[in-house]
Amino acid sequence: MTAREQSSHGQQITTKTGRIVRVTEEQLAAAAAAKAAANAFPDPARRKDVLFRVRREEGHEISSWWMIGAFLLTSSIVVMLLSGVPGGA
Repeated sequence: MTAREQSSHGQQITTKTGRIVRVTEEQLAAAAAAKAAANAFPDPARRKDVLFRVRREEGHEISSWWMIGAFLLTSSIVVMLLSGVPGGA
């Protein structure tokens, strides 16, 4: 038996588990339309121009201490680099 057989009422599709399912043309068209509709609205967190945006689970937020530490690290690096510039105050 092949994976798909044509019948008078639709198609018979064999699943990975070996179950045979009868599917009508309307069901196939509805599944194709649902797939096209899902692809029509891409997830904004998965856009190619967004580098660091990550979709996290509900209630999972980054700690504000990471942002404070990043600010302090960046500020100290800038001060260290500017201290090597001659003629500074």
